Formats: sequence, C-alpha cells, structure tokens
Amino acid sequence: MNIFTGNLNYKTSEEDLRQLFSECGTVSSVKVIKDMNGQSRGFGFVEMPENNEAIEACKKLNGTEFMEHTIEVNEARPKPASSGRGGGGYGGNRGGGGDRRDFKKRY
Repeated sequence: MNIFTGNLNYKTSEEDLRQLFSECGTVSSVKVIKDMNGQSRGFGFVEMPENNEAIEACKKLNGTEFMEHTIEVNEARPKPASSGRGGGGYGGNRGGGGDRRDFKKRY
C-alpha cells in the first residue's frame, strides 16, 4: 500500500521516515518530495507491501507528533487526471495565451 505522509518537518529525511514506519512493519520504499532546489516540500510517500501493516501504521501514526510536527498519515490517493487543457484561462504559463484585451483583437 502507498501511504501519504503530510505536514512533515522540512528537515525530515527519507531515513527518518523509514525508521518511523519500520516500527509498524516492512517498508519497501520511502520518498520525501522535494522542489527543484532540493528543499523538502513537507510531504512524502511510504510504500508498505503488507496491507494490514500499512493500515495499522496509518491508524497508529496519523495525528501524532514527529520531529515537532503533527503529521498526517493516510492511504495515498491517485493523482487526479489532467483535463489536458494546459494552464488556467487567460494568461498563465501554459496555454490560455495572453490577457482579455487580446481576445477581441484575435477573434
């Protein structure tokens, strides 16, 4: 089972998470999500192959204090599918192109 772990202290390493979840069972992988500069974004994912251990880890660890933060721990949900439309409306850095004043000129 893939487990989302949120509200992590920015100093939390993958090894810190592995140790925490290892208390609940077998951990097959750990990933702390980082930005382009290598800074933690405050959340990560832990993969546990045994569903019963993963469910227990979620129950045991959700809402607990870890490295001075109250962490959120639950089953990871799939990322929502993209609408394929690019950016949002006018402007933005993807799709949309330009501002409202441009709209009448172009069409």
